[in-house]
Amino acid sequence: MTLRAHLDRVNQRHPWSHNDHYGPWVADRVAGSGARHVLDVGCGTGNLVALLRGGGVTVTGLEPDPRMARAAAERFADDPAVAIVEAGFAGRDPRRRFDAITLVAVLHHLPLVPTLRELRGCLAPGGRLVIVGCYQEAGGVDLFASLLSVLLNPVMGLVKHPSRATTLPLHMSAPTADPQETLGDIRAAAAQELPGARIRRRLFWRYSLVYDAPADPA
Repeated sequence: MTLRAHLDRVNQRHPWSHNDHYGPWVADRVAGSGARHVLDVGCGTGNLVALLRGGGVTVTGLEPDPRMARAAAERFADDPAVAIVEAGFAGRDPRRRFDAITLVAVLHHLPLVPTLRELRGCLAPGGRLVIVGCYQEAGGVDLFASLLSVLLNPVMGLVKHPSRATTLPLHMSAPTADPQETLGDIRAAAAQELPGARIRRRLFWRYSLVYDAPADPA
């Protein structure tokens, strides 16, 4: 058995969510902005929503997958501060502005530049956009980060999910797509649409983006 095949077997037996791994970091960035009303785009079954609620904010979660949306709605049925809407980003209420908006592994499913422009328009003055996204590898630095992630992935799986899994949990079964934009493409689009955005390459095939909208001059 090759090393890659062995690592793949370990990953299948001990799956863990790369997206949930960054959930606490996202929630901390939102809390640090002082946001009270948050939009979570692509909320899945609501794992990030639960973390955001821990900070006392109200959350609107958008989720286009009917199974995920139903599970999230049932999960927060008794919480009046959470609204789950079975819709994608295009199905949001265009009149609302939010203090913070979060997207985790969602942006690569949408047209990059128009979506960044629309996200900026959905922010209230002084609002914060927090993205954890996926990018297409290009170049030696990306290759090194990917190799490091390949080696660390099974270790994280054994730590986070030590018992063997027979099936994937619902929140890890959403449809996926390969990202088409490189990190360079994303940086260029952000420079155009989100001036001042902070972007960092992350482990496990992810990057982070934090953008703070200008405050209302008044």
